[in-house]
Amino acid sequence: MTANGWFQIALFFALVLVCAKPLGIYMARVFERERTFADRIFRPIERFIYRLTRIDEAHEMRWTEYSIVMLIFSLVTLLATYAIERVQHLLPLNPQHLPGVAPDLALNTAASFTTNTNWQSYVPETTMSYLTQMLTLAYHNFFSAAVGMALAVALIRGIARKESKTLGNFWVDTTRASLWVLLPGCLIYALLLVSQGVVQNFRPYDQATLVQPQSVTTTGTDGKSSTQTITTQSIAQGPVASQEAIKMLGTNGGGFFNANSAHPFENPTPLSNLMEMFSIFLIPGALTVTLGRMVKAPAHGWAIFAAMALLFFAGVFVAYYAEAQANPLLHAVNQHASATPGTMQSGGNMEGKEVRFGIANSALFATVTTDASCGAVNGMHDSFMPLGGLVPLVNIMLGEVIFGGVGAGLYGMLIFVVLAVFIAGLMVGRTPEYLGKKIESFDVKMAMLYVLIFPLSILGLSAITLLMPKLGLSSLANAGPHGLSEVLYAYTSATGNNGSAFAGLNANTHWYNLSLALAMLVGRFFMIVPMLAVAGNLAQKKLVPPSQGTFPVHTPLFTVLLVGVILIVGALTFFPALSLGPILEHLLMQAGNSF
Repeated sequence: MTANGWFQIALFFALVLVCAKPLGIYMARVFERERTFADRIFRPIERFIYRLTRIDEAHEMRWTEYSIVMLIFSLVTLLATYAIERVQHLLPLNPQHLPGVAPDLALNTAASFTTNTNWQSYVPETTMSYLTQMLTLAYHNFFSAAVGMALAVALIRGIARKESKTLGNFWVDTTRASLWVLLPGCLIYALLLVSQGVVQNFRPYDQATLVQPQSVTTTGTDGKSSTQTITTQSIAQGPVASQEAIKMLGTNGGGFFNANSAHPFENPTPLSNLMEMFSIFLIPGALTVTLGRMVKAPAHGWAIFAAMALLFFAGVFVAYYAEAQANPLLHAVNQHASATPGTMQSGGNMEGKEVRFGIANSALFATVTTDASCGAVNGMHDSFMPLGGLVPLVNIMLGEVIFGGVGAGLYGMLIFVVLAVFIAGLMVGRTPEYLGKKIESFDVKMAMLYVLIFPLSILGLSAITLLMPKLGLSSLANAGPHGLSEVLYAYTSATGNNGSAFAGLNANTHWYNLSLALAMLVGRFFMIVPMLAVAGNLAQKKLVPPSQGTFPVHTPLFTVLLVGVILIVGALTFFPALSLGPILEHLLMQAGNSF
Protein backbone atom coordinates (compact mmCIF):
# COMPACT_ATOMS: atom_id res chain seq x y z
CA MET A 1 0.00 0.00 0.00
CA THR A 2 1.22 3.48 -0.83
CA ALA A 3 0.44 7.03 0.26
CA ASN A 4 -0.56 7.85 -3.31
CA GLY A 5 -3.04 4.97 -3.31
CA TRP A 6 -4.66 6.14 -0.08
CA PHE A 7 -4.77 9.70 -1.39
CA GLN A 8 -6.75 8.55 -4.42
CA ILE A 9 -9.14 6.60 -2.19
CA ALA A 10 -9.58 9.65 0.08
CA LEU A 11 -10.11 11.95 -2.91
CA PHE A 12 -12.81 9.67 -4.28
CA PHE A 13 -14.71 9.59 -0.99
CA ALA A 14 -14.30 13.33 -0.44
CA LEU A 15 -16.02 13.97 -3.78
CA VAL A 16 -18.93 11.74 -2.76
CA LEU A 17 -19.20 13.45 0.63
CA VAL A 18 -19.18 16.96 -0.85
CA CYS A 19 -21.81 16.21 -3.51
CA ALA A 20 -24.16 14.10 -1.34
CA LYS A 21 -25.84 17.03 0.42
CA PRO A 22 -26.82 19.23 -2.53
CA LEU A 23 -28.04 16.29 -4.60
CA GLY A 24 -29.88 14.81 -1.62
CA ILE A 25 -31.70 18.09 -0.95
CA TYR A 26 -32.55 18.39 -4.64
CA MET A 27 -34.02 14.86 -4.73
CA ALA A 28 -36.05 15.54 -1.58
CA ARG A 29 -37.58 18.58 -3.28
CA VAL A 30 -38.27 16.53 -6.42
CA PHE A 31 -40.09 13.72 -4.62
CA GLU A 32 -41.92 16.09 -2.25
CA ARG A 33 -43.08 17.96 -5.37
CA GLU A 34 -41.57 21.22 -4.24
CA ARG A 35 -40.26 23.79 -6.70
CA THR A 36 -36.79 23.24 -8.16
CA PHE A 37 -34.62 25.13 -10.65
CA ALA A 38 -35.41 22.46 -13.26
CA ASP A 39 -39.21 22.86 -13.16
CA ARG A 40 -39.36 25.13 -16.21
CA ILE A 41 -37.78 22.39 -18.30
CA PHE A 42 -39.21 19.19 -16.88
CA ARG A 43 -42.63 20.13 -15.50
CA PRO A 44 -44.23 20.61 -18.96
CA ILE A 45 -42.73 17.30 -20.11
CA GLU A 46 -44.04 15.57 -17.00
CA ARG A 47 -47.57 16.91 -17.52
CA PHE A 48 -47.49 15.77 -21.14
CA ILE A 49 -46.45 12.25 -20.07
CA TYR A 50 -49.36 12.07 -17.61
CA ARG A 51 -51.87 13.26 -20.22
CA LEU A 52 -50.51 10.80 -22.76
CA THR A 53 -50.66 7.83 -20.36
CA ARG A 54 -53.79 9.01 -18.48
CA ILE A 55 -52.07 8.98 -15.11
CA ASP A 56 -53.69 10.92 -12.28
CA GLU A 57 -50.70 12.38 -10.48
CA ALA A 58 -52.86 13.37 -7.51
CA HIS A 59 -53.87 9.75 -6.87
CA GLU A 60 -52.19 8.21 -3.81
CA MET A 61 -51.61 4.45 -3.47
CA ARG A 62 -51.74 2.10 -0.51
CA TRP A 63 -48.73 -0.16 -0.11
CA THR A 64 -50.63 -3.08 -1.65
CA GLU A 65 -51.55 -1.09 -4.77
CA TYR A 66 -48.02 0.31 -4.98
CA SER A 67 -46.65 -3.25 -4.90
CA ILE A 68 -49.06 -4.63 -7.50
CA VAL A 69 -48.47 -1.80 -9.95
CA MET A 70 -44.70 -2.16 -9.58
CA LEU A 71 -44.88 -5.93 -10.16
CA ILE A 72 -47.11 -5.60 -13.24
CA PHE A 73 -44.87 -2.91 -14.73
CA SER A 74 -41.79 -5.07 -14.16
CA LEU A 75 -43.43 -8.17 -15.64
CA VAL A 76 -44.55 -6.37 -18.80
CA THR A 77 -41.13 -4.83 -19.42
CA LEU A 78 -39.44 -8.19 -18.76
CA LEU A 79 -41.60 -9.93 -21.37
CA ALA A 80 -41.03 -7.12 -23.90
CA THR A 81 -37.26 -7.40 -23.42
CA TYR A 82 -37.39 -11.16 -23.89
CA ALA A 83 -39.37 -10.79 -27.12
CA ILE A 84 -37.02 -8.20 -28.63
CA GLU A 85 -33.97 -10.34 -27.84
CA ARG A 86 -35.52 -13.34 -29.53
CA VAL A 87 -36.30 -11.48 -32.78
CA GLN A 88 -33.40 -9.04 -32.94
CA HIS A 89 -32.23 -10.62 -36.21
CA LEU A 90 -35.42 -9.29 -37.84
CA LEU A 91 -35.02 -5.76 -36.47
CA PRO A 92 -32.92 -2.78 -37.66
CA LEU A 93 -29.66 -1.44 -36.17
CA ASN A 94 -27.97 -4.83 -36.39
CA PRO A 95 -24.98 -4.14 -38.68
CA GLN A 96 -23.23 -7.34 -37.56
CA HIS A 97 -26.32 -9.43 -38.49
CA LEU A 98 -26.36 -11.10 -35.08
CA PRO A 99 -28.92 -13.91 -34.67
CA GLY A 100 -31.75 -13.96 -32.14
CA VAL A 101 -30.76 -14.78 -28.56
CA ALA A 102 -31.33 -18.36 -27.32
CA PRO A 103 -34.48 -18.80 -25.15
CA ASP A 104 -32.79 -19.55 -21.81
CA LEU A 105 -30.18 -16.81 -22.27
CA ALA A 106 -32.86 -14.32 -23.35
CA LEU A 107 -34.88 -15.07 -20.20
CA ASN A 108 -31.80 -14.76 -18.01
CA THR A 109 -30.89 -11.41 -19.57
CA ALA A 110 -34.44 -10.06 -19.39
CA ALA A 111 -34.67 -10.98 -15.70
CA SER A 112 -31.20 -9.59 -15.11
CA PHE A 113 -31.85 -6.12 -16.53
CA THR A 114 -35.39 -5.88 -15.14
CA THR A 115 -34.07 -6.45 -11.62
CA ASN A 116 -31.16 -3.97 -11.93
CA THR A 117 -28.75 -6.94 -11.72
CA ASN A 118 -27.24 -6.78 -15.21
CA TRP A 119 -25.67 -10.22 -14.90
CA GLN A 120 -24.29 -11.10 -18.34
CA SER A 121 -23.86 -14.76 -19.28
CA TYR A 122 -22.88 -13.75 -22.80
CA VAL A 123 -20.34 -11.70 -24.76
CA PRO A 124 -22.26 -8.46 -25.45
CA GLU A 125 -20.43 -7.40 -28.62
CA THR A 126 -21.12 -10.78 -30.29
CA THR A 127 -24.63 -11.38 -28.90
CA MET A 128 -26.66 -8.16 -28.67
CA SER A 129 -27.44 -5.83 -31.58
CA TYR A 130 -27.25 -2.06 -31.24
CA LEU A 131 -31.05 -1.89 -31.09
CA THR A 132 -31.25 -4.51 -28.35
CA GLN A 133 -28.57 -2.71 -26.34
CA MET A 134 -30.41 0.62 -26.57
CA LEU A 135 -34.10 -0.29 -26.70
CA THR A 136 -34.14 -2.97 -24.00
CA LEU A 137 -30.94 -3.01 -21.96
CA ALA A 138 -30.32 0.74 -21.67
CA TYR A 139 -34.08 1.26 -21.16
CA HIS A 140 -34.00 -1.10 -18.19
CA ASN A 141 -30.91 0.65 -16.89
CA PHE A 142 -33.05 3.77 -16.50
CA PHE A 143 -36.27 2.27 -15.24
CA SER A 144 -34.88 -0.42 -12.91
CA ALA A 145 -32.92 2.37 -11.20
CA ALA A 146 -35.96 4.67 -11.19
CA VAL A 147 -38.09 1.92 -9.63
CA GLY A 148 -35.48 1.43 -6.91
CA MET A 149 -35.52 5.15 -6.14
CA ALA A 150 -39.33 5.19 -6.08
CA LEU A 151 -39.42 2.27 -3.64
CA ALA A 152 -36.92 3.96 -1.32
CA VAL A 153 -38.99 7.15 -1.36
CA ALA A 154 -42.14 5.14 -0.59
CA LEU A 155 -40.47 3.70 2.52
CA ILE A 156 -39.25 7.16 3.55
CA ARG A 157 -42.83 8.45 3.26
CA GLY A 158 -43.98 5.54 5.41
CA ILE A 159 -41.55 6.69 8.10
CA ALA A 160 -42.34 10.40 7.70
CA ARG A 161 -46.14 10.28 7.52
CA LYS A 162 -48.48 9.74 10.44
CA GLU A 163 -51.92 8.15 10.40
CA SER A 164 -51.79 7.81 6.62
CA LYS A 165 -52.88 4.88 4.50
CA THR A 166 -50.91 5.81 1.36
CA LEU A 167 -47.27 5.99 0.24
CA GLY A 168 -47.46 8.13 -2.89
CA ASN A 169 -47.94 7.22 -6.54
CA PHE A 170 -45.63 4.70 -8.19
CA TRP A 171 -46.00 6.21 -11.66
CA VAL A 172 -45.26 9.73 -10.47
CA ASP A 173 -42.26 8.65 -8.37
CA THR A 174 -40.77 6.62 -11.23
CA THR A 175 -41.33 9.42 -13.74
CA ARG A 176 -39.73 12.01 -11.48
CA ALA A 177 -36.74 9.78 -10.72
CA SER A 178 -36.13 9.35 -14.45
CA LEU A 179 -36.95 12.84 -15.67
CA TRP A 180 -35.54 15.02 -12.88
CA VAL A 181 -32.51 12.94 -11.80
CA LEU A 182 -31.33 10.18 -14.14
CA LEU A 183 -31.86 11.69 -17.60
CA PRO A 184 -30.17 15.08 -17.05
CA GLY A 185 -27.38 13.45 -15.06
CA CYS A 186 -26.69 10.93 -17.80
CA LEU A 187 -26.78 13.55 -20.56
CA ILE A 188 -23.97 15.51 -18.90
CA TYR A 189 -22.13 12.38 -17.82
CA ALA A 190 -22.16 10.79 -21.29
CA LEU A 191 -20.60 13.92 -22.80
CA LEU A 192 -17.86 13.85 -20.16
CA LEU A 193 -17.17 10.20 -20.99
CA VAL A 194 -16.96 10.99 -24.70
CA SER A 195 -14.42 13.71 -23.87
CA GLN A 196 -12.25 10.98 -22.30
CA GLY A 197 -12.42 8.72 -25.34
CA VAL A 198 -15.46 6.53 -24.73
CA VAL A 199 -16.92 5.74 -28.17
CA GLN A 200 -20.45 6.69 -29.29
CA ASN A 201 -21.42 5.69 -32.84
CA PHE A 202 -23.48 3.30 -34.96
CA ARG A 203 -20.67 2.08 -37.19
CA PRO A 204 -20.17 -1.59 -38.09
CA TYR A 205 -17.17 -3.22 -36.44
CA ASP A 206 -13.80 -2.37 -38.01
CA GLN A 207 -11.36 -5.01 -39.21
CA ALA A 208 -7.74 -4.28 -38.29
CA THR A 209 -4.74 -6.06 -39.82
CA LEU A 210 -2.39 -7.47 -37.19
CA VAL A 211 1.20 -6.25 -37.24
CA GLN A 212 2.25 -9.73 -36.17
CA PRO A 213 0.03 -12.59 -37.37
CA GLN A 214 -0.80 -15.09 -34.64
CA SER A 215 -0.85 -18.88 -34.95
CA VAL A 216 -3.57 -20.65 -32.95
CA THR A 217 -3.60 -24.41 -32.46
CA THR A 218 -6.90 -26.10 -31.65
CA THR A 219 -7.80 -29.72 -30.93
CA GLY A 220 -11.03 -31.12 -32.34
CA THR A 221 -13.38 -33.67 -30.84
CA ASP A 222 -11.59 -36.36 -32.86
CA GLY A 223 -8.34 -35.58 -31.06
CA LYS A 224 -6.65 -34.10 -34.14
CA SER A 225 -4.89 -30.75 -33.89
CA SER A 226 -5.07 -27.99 -36.47
CA THR A 227 -3.20 -24.70 -36.70
CA GLN A 228 -4.80 -21.50 -37.96
CA THR A 229 -3.04 -18.21 -38.69
CA ILE A 230 -4.95 -15.11 -37.54
CA THR A 231 -4.15 -11.97 -39.55
CA THR A 232 -7.08 -9.64 -38.66
CA GLN A 233 -8.90 -8.51 -35.53
CA SER A 234 -12.49 -7.26 -35.23
CA ILE A 235 -12.69 -3.92 -33.34
CA ALA A 236 -16.11 -3.68 -31.69
CA GLN A 237 -17.73 -0.29 -31.12
CA GLY A 238 -21.20 1.26 -30.94
CA PRO A 239 -23.31 3.63 -28.79
CA VAL A 240 -21.20 2.99 -25.70
CA ALA A 241 -21.03 6.33 -23.80
CA SER A 242 -24.82 6.68 -23.51
CA GLN A 243 -25.13 3.22 -21.98
CA GLU A 244 -22.02 3.64 -19.83
CA ALA A 245 -23.47 6.74 -18.17
CA ILE A 246 -26.68 5.10 -16.95
CA LYS A 247 -24.84 1.85 -16.27
CA MET A 248 -22.86 3.67 -13.56
CA LEU A 249 -25.24 6.39 -12.35
CA GLY A 250 -28.06 3.86 -12.04
CA THR A 251 -25.80 1.24 -10.39
CA ASN A 252 -26.64 -1.23 -13.15
CA GLY A 253 -23.20 -2.48 -14.19
CA GLY A 254 -23.86 -4.28 -17.46
CA GLY A 255 -21.02 -3.70 -19.88
CA PHE A 256 -21.38 -2.84 -23.56
CA PHE A 257 -18.27 -5.00 -24.00
CA ASN A 258 -17.42 -8.28 -22.33
CA ALA A 259 -14.43 -6.76 -20.50
CA ASN A 260 -16.79 -4.18 -18.97
CA SER A 261 -15.00 -1.16 -17.43
CA ALA A 262 -11.61 -2.78 -18.05
CA HIS A 263 -12.22 -2.17 -21.78
CA PRO A 264 -10.49 0.98 -23.09
CA PHE A 265 -13.60 1.97 -25.07
CA GLU A 266 -15.68 1.96 -21.85
CA ASN A 267 -13.11 3.28 -19.38
CA PRO A 268 -10.08 4.71 -21.18
CA THR A 269 -8.35 6.97 -18.62
CA PRO A 270 -7.70 7.31 -14.89
CA LEU A 271 -10.05 10.32 -14.89
CA SER A 272 -12.87 8.31 -16.47
CA ASN A 273 -12.18 5.62 -13.87
CA LEU A 274 -12.60 8.16 -11.06
CA MET A 275 -15.79 9.51 -12.64
CA GLU A 276 -17.25 6.02 -12.93
CA MET A 277 -16.57 5.14 -9.29
CA PHE A 278 -17.88 8.53 -8.14
CA SER A 279 -21.10 8.12 -10.12
CA ILE A 280 -21.73 4.69 -8.58
CA PHE A 281 -21.82 6.12 -5.03
CA LEU A 282 -23.36 9.50 -5.86
CA ILE A 283 -27.11 8.81 -5.74
CA PRO A 284 -27.00 6.12 -2.99
CA GLY A 285 -24.98 8.49 -0.79
CA ALA A 286 -27.26 11.43 -1.54
CA LEU A 287 -30.39 9.42 -0.71
CA THR A 288 -29.34 9.35 2.96
CA VAL A 289 -29.58 13.16 2.90
CA THR A 290 -32.95 12.87 1.17
CA LEU A 291 -34.08 10.58 4.00
CA GLY A 292 -32.96 13.03 6.68
CA ARG A 293 -34.70 15.95 5.00
CA MET A 294 -37.99 14.13 4.32
CA VAL A 295 -38.31 12.73 7.87
CA LYS A 296 -37.15 16.10 9.30
CA ALA A 297 -34.16 14.49 11.04
CA PRO A 298 -31.04 15.41 9.03
CA ALA A 299 -28.71 14.01 11.70
CA HIS A 300 -30.36 10.60 11.30
CA GLY A 301 -29.57 10.60 7.60
CA TRP A 302 -25.93 11.42 8.30
CA ALA A 303 -25.78 8.69 10.98
CA ILE A 304 -26.82 6.16 8.32
CA PHE A 305 -24.27 7.66 5.90
CA ALA A 306 -21.61 7.21 8.60
CA ALA A 307 -22.54 3.53 9.06
CA MET A 308 -22.21 2.98 5.32
CA ALA A 309 -18.87 4.83 5.29
CA LEU A 310 -17.45 2.70 8.13
CA LEU A 311 -18.29 -0.52 6.31
CA PHE A 312 -16.91 0.88 3.04
CA PHE A 313 -13.54 1.85 4.53
CA ALA A 314 -13.23 -1.51 6.30
CA GLY A 315 -13.77 -3.30 3.00
CA VAL A 316 -11.44 -1.16 0.91
CA PHE A 317 -8.68 -1.48 3.53
CA VAL A 318 -8.81 -5.30 3.45
CA ALA A 319 -9.04 -5.44 -0.35
CA TYR A 320 -6.17 -2.97 -0.88
CA TYR A 321 -4.01 -4.69 1.73
CA ALA A 322 -4.63 -8.15 0.25
CA GLU A 323 -3.88 -7.09 -3.32
CA ALA A 324 -0.77 -5.14 -2.32
CA GLN A 325 0.83 -8.31 -0.95
CA ALA A 326 3.08 -10.63 -2.94
CA ASN A 327 1.66 -14.00 -3.89
CA PRO A 328 3.57 -16.61 -1.79
CA LEU A 329 3.10 -19.23 -4.53
CA LEU A 330 5.09 -17.11 -6.99
CA HIS A 331 7.81 -16.74 -4.37
CA ALA A 332 7.95 -20.53 -4.09
CA VAL A 333 8.18 -20.89 -7.89
CA ASN A 334 11.02 -18.37 -8.05
CA GLN A 335 12.99 -20.21 -5.38
CA HIS A 336 12.40 -23.54 -7.13
CA ALA A 337 13.66 -22.02 -10.38
CA SER A 338 16.91 -21.00 -8.67
CA ALA A 339 16.02 -17.31 -8.85
CA THR A 340 17.63 -14.80 -6.52
CA PRO A 341 16.99 -16.03 -2.97
CA GLY A 342 14.06 -14.21 -1.41
CA THR A 343 12.70 -12.97 -4.75
CA MET A 344 9.08 -11.93 -4.31
CA GLN A 345 6.35 -10.61 -6.57
CA SER A 346 7.11 -6.91 -6.90
CA GLY A 347 4.38 -4.29 -6.50
CA GLY A 348 1.69 -6.68 -5.30
CA ASN A 349 -0.81 -8.82 -7.21
CA MET A 350 -1.31 -7.30 -10.69
CA GLU A 351 -2.90 -10.43 -12.20
CA GLY A 352 -6.26 -9.60 -13.78
CA LYS A 353 -5.79 -5.84 -13.40
CA GLU A 354 -5.29 -3.00 -15.86
CA VAL A 355 -1.85 -1.40 -15.61
CA ARG A 356 -3.35 2.04 -16.23
CA PHE A 357 -5.41 1.73 -13.02
CA GLY A 358 -3.03 -0.17 -10.75
CA ILE A 359 -3.73 -1.98 -7.50
CA ALA A 360 -5.22 0.88 -5.49
CA ASN A 361 -7.85 1.81 -8.07
CA SER A 362 -8.60 -1.84 -8.86
CA ALA A 363 -9.19 -2.66 -5.19
CA LEU A 364 -11.22 0.53 -4.75
CA PHE A 365 -13.34 -0.17 -7.84
CA ALA A 366 -14.02 -3.75 -6.71
CA THR A 367 -15.11 -2.50 -3.29
CA VAL A 368 -17.26 0.33 -4.63
CA THR A 369 -19.05 -1.75 -7.26
CA THR A 370 -20.01 -4.49 -4.80
CA ASP A 371 -20.86 -2.02 -2.02
CA ALA A 372 -23.28 -0.28 -4.35
CA SER A 373 -24.95 -3.20 -6.15
CA CYS A 374 -23.46 -2.02 -9.44
CA GLY A 375 -21.48 -5.00 -10.70
CA ALA A 376 -19.30 -3.10 -13.18
CA VAL A 377 -15.66 -4.21 -12.95
CA ASN A 378 -12.31 -2.81 -14.06
CA GLY A 379 -10.45 -5.96 -13.05
CA MET A 380 -11.23 -9.65 -12.72
CA HIS A 381 -12.31 -10.63 -9.20
CA ASP A 382 -11.40 -14.23 -10.00
CA SER A 383 -7.73 -13.16 -10.15
CA PHE A 384 -7.75 -11.37 -6.80
CA MET A 385 -5.98 -12.86 -3.81
CA PRO A 386 -8.34 -15.00 -1.69
CA LEU A 387 -8.86 -12.26 0.90
CA GLY A 388 -9.13 -9.66 -1.84
CA GLY A 389 -11.89 -11.72 -3.47
CA LEU A 390 -13.50 -12.19 -0.07
CA VAL A 391 -14.29 -8.46 0.19
CA PRO A 392 -16.59 -8.19 -2.87
CA LEU A 393 -18.32 -11.40 -1.79
CA VAL A 394 -18.90 -10.17 1.77
CA ASN A 395 -20.04 -6.76 0.55
CA ILE A 396 -22.90 -8.38 -1.35
CA MET A 397 -23.67 -10.88 1.41
CA LEU A 398 -24.24 -8.07 3.91
CA GLY A 399 -27.34 -7.26 1.88
CA GLU A 400 -26.00 -4.66 -0.56
CA VAL A 401 -26.60 -1.95 2.06
CA ILE A 402 -23.14 -0.33 2.07
CA PHE A 403 -24.55 2.56 -0.01
CA GLY A 404 -26.14 -0.19 -2.10
CA GLY A 405 -28.01 0.09 -5.38
CA VAL A 406 -29.91 3.23 -6.33
CA GLY A 407 -32.80 3.20 -3.85
CA ALA A 408 -32.36 -0.48 -2.99
CA GLY A 409 -29.38 0.23 -0.74
CA LEU A 410 -31.30 2.76 1.33
CA TYR A 411 -34.45 0.69 1.82
CA GLY A 412 -32.29 -2.34 2.65
CA MET A 413 -30.41 -0.29 5.23
CA LEU A 414 -33.67 1.00 6.72
CA ILE A 415 -34.81 -2.58 7.27
CA PHE A 416 -31.63 -3.09 9.32
CA VAL A 417 -32.43 0.16 11.15
CA VAL A 418 -35.78 -1.33 12.19
CA LEU A 419 -33.96 -4.43 13.50
CA ALA A 420 -31.35 -2.32 15.30
CA VAL A 421 -34.01 -0.20 16.98
CA PHE A 422 -35.88 -3.38 17.97
CA ILE A 423 -32.75 -4.84 19.54
CA ALA A 424 -32.05 -1.56 21.36
CA GLY A 425 -35.58 -1.61 22.75
CA LEU A 426 -35.10 -5.15 24.03
CA MET A 427 -31.86 -4.14 25.76
CA VAL A 428 -33.48 -1.28 27.71
CA GLY A 429 -36.72 -3.16 28.35
CA ARG A 430 -39.03 -0.75 26.51
CA THR A 431 -41.19 -0.86 23.40
CA PRO A 432 -38.85 -0.02 20.52
CA GLU A 433 -39.45 3.36 18.87
CA TYR A 434 -38.14 4.72 15.58
CA LEU A 435 -38.50 8.45 14.95
CA GLY A 436 -41.56 8.60 17.18
CA LYS A 437 -43.22 5.42 15.94
CA LYS A 438 -43.47 2.18 17.89
CA ILE A 439 -41.89 -0.84 16.24
CA GLU A 440 -44.34 -3.70 16.74
CA SER A 441 -44.41 -7.41 15.94
CA PHE A 442 -45.68 -6.97 12.36
CA ASP A 443 -42.79 -4.65 11.51
CA VAL A 444 -40.21 -7.03 12.94
CA LYS A 445 -41.77 -10.07 11.21
CA MET A 446 -41.70 -8.33 7.82
CA ALA A 447 -38.14 -7.13 8.43
CA MET A 448 -37.01 -10.65 9.33
CA LEU A 449 -38.79 -12.06 6.26
CA TYR A 450 -36.84 -9.55 4.16
CA VAL A 451 -33.56 -10.60 5.82
CA LEU A 452 -34.18 -14.37 5.61
CA ILE A 453 -35.21 -14.53 1.94
CA PHE A 454 -31.75 -13.35 0.93
CA PRO A 455 -29.61 -16.20 2.40
CA LEU A 456 -32.28 -18.79 1.57
CA SER A 457 -31.89 -18.01 -2.13
CA ILE A 458 -28.08 -17.84 -2.05
CA LEU A 459 -27.31 -20.87 0.10
CA GLY A 460 -30.21 -22.97 -1.18
CA LEU A 461 -29.42 -22.58 -4.88
CA SER A 462 -25.67 -22.92 -4.26
CA ALA A 463 -26.21 -26.19 -2.37
CA ILE A 464 -28.46 -27.61 -5.10
CA THR A 465 -25.93 -26.67 -7.78
CA LEU A 466 -23.01 -28.23 -5.93
CA LEU A 467 -24.93 -31.49 -5.60
CA MET A 468 -25.31 -31.79 -9.39
CA PRO A 469 -21.88 -32.47 -10.97
CA LYS A 470 -23.10 -32.57 -14.58
CA LEU A 471 -25.17 -29.41 -14.38
CA GLY A 472 -23.36 -27.34 -11.77
CA LEU A 473 -19.72 -28.40 -11.53
CA SER A 474 -18.90 -29.05 -15.19
CA SER A 475 -18.73 -25.27 -15.84
CA LEU A 476 -16.13 -24.55 -13.16
CA ALA A 477 -12.64 -23.43 -14.12
CA ASN A 478 -11.22 -24.29 -10.69
CA ALA A 479 -11.63 -27.03 -8.14
CA GLY A 480 -11.46 -26.92 -4.35
CA PRO A 481 -12.40 -23.85 -2.30
CA HIS A 482 -11.91 -21.50 -5.25
CA GLY A 483 -14.49 -23.45 -7.25
CA LEU A 484 -16.88 -23.16 -4.29
CA SER A 485 -16.28 -19.41 -4.25
CA GLU A 486 -17.13 -19.18 -7.95
CA VAL A 487 -20.51 -20.88 -7.47
CA LEU A 488 -21.25 -19.04 -4.22
CA TYR A 489 -20.35 -15.71 -5.79
CA ALA A 490 -22.65 -16.33 -8.78
CA TYR A 491 -25.76 -16.88 -6.65
CA THR A 492 -24.77 -14.15 -4.20
CA SER A 493 -24.34 -11.68 -7.05
CA ALA A 494 -27.64 -12.71 -8.66
CA THR A 495 -29.71 -12.63 -5.46
CA GLY A 496 -28.06 -9.38 -4.37
CA ASN A 497 -28.86 -7.89 -7.81
CA ASN A 498 -25.20 -6.99 -8.21
CA GLY A 499 -24.25 -8.66 -11.49
CA SER A 500 -20.49 -8.97 -11.08
CA ALA A 501 -18.88 -12.41 -11.36
CA PHE A 502 -15.75 -14.25 -10.35
CA ALA A 503 -15.28 -14.91 -14.09
CA GLY A 504 -14.03 -18.46 -13.59
CA LEU A 505 -17.51 -19.91 -14.08
CA ASN A 506 -19.18 -20.50 -17.44
CA ALA A 507 -22.73 -19.54 -16.53
CA ASN A 508 -24.13 -19.68 -20.06
CA THR A 509 -25.74 -23.09 -19.62
CA HIS A 510 -29.40 -24.05 -19.33
CA TRP A 511 -29.12 -24.69 -15.59
CA TYR A 512 -27.23 -21.53 -14.68
CA ASN A 513 -29.28 -19.28 -16.95
CA LEU A 514 -32.56 -20.47 -15.43
CA SER A 515 -31.45 -20.81 -11.79
CA LEU A 516 -29.67 -17.45 -11.78
CA ALA A 517 -32.75 -15.82 -13.33
CA LEU A 518 -34.79 -17.26 -10.46
CA ALA A 519 -32.27 -15.92 -7.93
CA MET A 520 -32.45 -12.42 -9.47
CA LEU A 521 -36.24 -12.32 -9.39
CA VAL A 522 -36.36 -13.60 -5.80
CA GLY A 523 -33.67 -11.16 -4.67
CA ARG A 524 -35.55 -8.22 -6.16
CA PHE A 525 -39.28 -8.78 -5.88
CA PHE A 526 -39.65 -11.23 -3.01
CA MET A 527 -37.80 -8.75 -0.79
CA ILE A 528 -39.60 -5.63 -2.01
CA VAL A 529 -43.05 -6.77 -0.92
CA PRO A 530 -42.26 -7.19 2.82
CA MET A 531 -40.35 -3.89 2.71
CA LEU A 532 -43.42 -2.08 1.35
CA ALA A 533 -45.53 -3.83 3.98
CA VAL A 534 -43.30 -2.26 6.65
CA ALA A 535 -43.66 1.12 4.93
CA GLY A 536 -47.45 0.84 4.81
CA ASN A 537 -47.67 -0.17 8.46
CA LEU A 538 -45.37 2.63 9.63
CA ALA A 539 -47.38 5.22 7.71
CA GLN A 540 -50.53 4.34 9.69
CA LYS A 541 -48.95 4.79 13.11
CA LYS A 542 -49.36 7.73 15.45
CA LEU A 543 -46.36 9.67 16.68
CA VAL A 544 -45.24 8.92 20.23
CA PRO A 545 -43.56 11.77 22.14
CA PRO A 546 -39.93 11.04 23.03
CA SER A 547 -39.12 9.93 26.57
CA GLN A 548 -36.10 8.91 28.63
CA GLY A 549 -36.38 5.39 27.21
CA THR A 550 -36.32 6.54 23.59
CA PHE A 551 -33.23 5.37 21.72
CA PRO A 552 -31.81 8.27 19.67
CA VAL A 553 -31.07 7.36 16.07
CA HIS A 554 -28.65 10.16 15.25
CA THR A 555 -25.76 9.43 17.61
CA PRO A 556 -22.44 7.59 17.14
CA LEU A 557 -23.83 4.88 19.44
CA PHE A 558 -26.68 4.25 16.98
CA THR A 559 -24.21 4.09 14.10
CA VAL A 560 -22.08 1.52 15.91
CA LEU A 561 -25.15 -0.55 16.83
CA LEU A 562 -26.39 -0.48 13.23
CA VAL A 563 -23.01 -1.60 11.89
CA GLY A 564 -22.89 -4.34 14.53
CA VAL A 565 -26.33 -5.68 13.60
CA ILE A 566 -25.39 -5.79 9.90
CA LEU A 567 -22.13 -7.62 10.59
CA ILE A 568 -23.66 -10.07 13.06
CA VAL A 569 -26.50 -11.02 10.70
CA GLY A 570 -24.04 -11.49 7.82
CA ALA A 571 -21.46 -13.34 9.91
CA LEU A 572 -23.92 -15.76 11.49
CA THR A 573 -25.52 -16.53 8.14
CA PHE A 574 -22.61 -16.82 5.74
CA PHE A 575 -19.45 -17.45 7.78
CA PRO A 576 -19.61 -21.27 7.44
CA ALA A 577 -19.75 -20.97 3.64
CA LEU A 578 -17.01 -18.33 3.57
CA SER A 579 -14.78 -20.45 5.79
CA LEU A 580 -14.94 -23.26 3.21
CA GLY A 581 -14.34 -20.88 0.31
CA PRO A 582 -12.01 -17.85 0.30
CA ILE A 583 -10.82 -18.22 3.91
CA LEU A 584 -9.76 -21.85 3.39
CA GLU A 585 -8.21 -20.94 0.05
CA HIS A 586 -6.12 -18.24 1.77
CA LEU A 587 -4.83 -20.69 4.37
CA LEU A 588 -4.03 -23.32 1.74
CA MET A 589 -2.27 -20.71 -0.41
CA GLN A 590 -0.02 -19.88 2.52
CA ALA A 591 0.75 -23.60 2.73
CA GLY A 592 1.70 -23.69 -0.97
CA ASN A 593 -1.49 -25.04 -2.56
CA SER A 594 -3.42 -23.52 -5.45
CA PHE A 595 -6.63 -24.38 -7.31
